[in-house]
Amino acid sequence: MSMHALVLTRYNGPLELTTLPRPEPAAGQVLVRIAASGLNPLDVKICAGAAGHAKHPLPLILGIDLAGTVTEVGAGVTEFGVGDKVYGMAGGVGGIQGSLAQYAAVDAALLAHTPHNLSMREAASLPLAFITSYAGIVDRANLQAGAKVLVQGGSGGVGHISVQLARALGADVYATASAHHGALIQQLGATPIDYRAQSVEQYVAAHTDGEGFDLVVDTAGGATLDASFAAVKHFGHVVSALGWGTHALAPLSFREASYSGVFTLYPLLSGKCRAHHGAMMREATRLVESGVLKPVVDPRPFDLSTADEAYEIVAAGTARTKVVVEVE
Repeated sequence: MSMHALVLTRYNGPLELTTLPRPEPAAGQVLVRIAASGLNPLDVKICAGAAGHAKHPLPLILGIDLAGTVTEVGAGVTEFGVGDKVYGMAGGVGGIQGSLAQYAAVDAALLAHTPHNLSMREAASLPLAFITSYAGIVDRANLQAGAKVLVQGGSGGVGHISVQLARALGADVYATASAHHGALIQQLGATPIDYRAQSVEQYVAAHTDGEGFDLVVDTAGGATLDASFAAVKHFGHVVSALGWGTHALAPLSFREASYSGVFTLYPLLSGKCRAHHGAMMREATRLVESGVLKPVVDPRPFDLSTADEAYEIVAAGTARTKVVVEVE
């Protein structure tokens, strides 16, 4: 049995439609017929050869997030059956086949049933963004109701999910974004902050009486992480998924605040803690079905024949929140 997949044979090269053998599920795995592949900035970095930490050697199949239908069940799998609709952050790094293919054999521990009120496109947009948000806001920061939270980059893929998750946990949420994304931030239930029009000192003074935020969620890294250290409250917490580079810790230390990093790829790269990814996706399903979480997907349609265009849009920074490639 064979399948179609997009294969990258050289960095920054084209995604080549290729016929490959269909994988077989091993023990603990399910075979998923992929309906949609969510596209993340990390996928674009891997494509460009700029993400050595992803350890995804050429030739490779990109695509970290997927949504699809179980067609075969490997030995020992009891939580899923043939015909189940599933989603998860399931491959595309560490030499594990990604989701720009018709089928993938996936570790069942990484998956959950898709929410009944999401399309496959919407479901495929959610896994990495939700897992990154949850790992930071819940696992690291243990966010409590009533806290004042700042999400840096609140209109982005991780940012717009972080805003909604913090809101669902009872926080008072603020989010930085460009002025033209202010309406989206408000729709998500947060107070928008135009970071180009206001300095850190100005928006901290305006929204916290100069005290700072209990939790700052950084989704951009670089200078934004430095701004996060300056925006956090005394004894507050900063969490980031992009803690690269060299940063001055004095602003954090003067506030006696703490910092946590999130490395979402660890379970895929190490094989450890994968069940926690599945548990987080089950929590995502619960929140979506309860009406407090809704991914925002770029309306432009892409499929395997136009996936290169989707990657170009994300690389150029012109995507409207999450881009999804429909496989089936």
